Amino acid sequence: MNAFDLYIIGQQLINGLVLGATYGLIAIGYSMVYGIIGMINFAHGEIYMVSAYVTALVIALIAYFGGLPVGAAIMIALLFTMLITAILGWLIERVAYRPLKNSFRLAPLISAIGVSLILQNFIQLAQGARNQAMPTLLEGVLRIGGEEQFMQISYHQLLILVAALVSMLSLNTLIGKTKFGRSCRATQQDPVMAEILGINTQKVISLVFVIGAVFAAIAGTFVTMNYGSFDFYIGFVTGIKAFTAAVLGGIGSLPGAMLGGLLVGIAESFFSGFVNTDYKDVFAFGILVLILIIKPSGLLGHPEVEKV
Repeated sequence: MNAFDLYIIGQQLINGLVLGATYGLIAIGYSMVYGIIGMINFAHGEIYMVSAYVTALVIALIAYFGGLPVGAAIMIALLFTMLITAILGWLIERVAYRPLKNSFRLAPLISAIGVSLILQNFIQLAQGARNQAMPTLLEGVLRIGGEEQFMQISYHQLLILVAALVSMLSLNTLIGKTKFGRSCRATQQDPVMAEILGINTQKVISLVFVIGAVFAAIAGTFVTMNYGSFDFYIGFVTGIKAFTAAVLGGIGSLPGAMLGGLLVGIAESFFSGFVNTDYKDVFAFGILVLILIIKPSGLLGHPEVEKV
């Protein structure tokens, strides 16, 4: 293997890590909700999609009213998008899940799918079915290597990796070292006993939906700025892959969600670069099936123990 081959492998690894960090941020939302209530939020992918449109709208408004420094524009767009998606996440829990918590188990899932379709069609009608675009905010790349043989990572890609790392560390601190984190763990293990001990489990569930939506917003904001192209259907495709990442890592495990996202992203990148782009999804899902055959609970998941 020569130096040129090593640079190609390194470049695919960088691309895979960036893509995987995106999947991981979204997968965390799936894992958090499942870990608390044992159900999948099938409207989560559409939160990611909405965040892309909100980000583009905020950047357009900033440019229209005179513009700001790039760093300030990115921060304002991120904070506003997180606020909007946090409200959306709270509404989804309040409308699609809470009224049906005592119904049969599939009812909230069907309701969430309905919310997903509503959001898709609302954005399609409001913004049109065509692809939307926004200009690149951060110009420039970091290069590793010589003039002819090199690897590179753009500032936007670097920002995605840093955002994923900071977000994951912050969430681990929140869950592992705060009163809210202890309430989450108690609600996950035994919601009835948690209520008896004075924990407002309904508030905990609502905040979990909000936090999951905020992580989807972080992914949506930076990915939109990186690729500059999006449409009303991106939530479904990306959401399915992020859900795959959550299952691969062990649904309910937050580190597992990020690990699963990175593995799916790297698998897609290497298969696209060295084999065939058209079948990259087949390869990624094939890895999922293989790992689940060997370890049904996922890489970092634990088998469920039935309480008697």
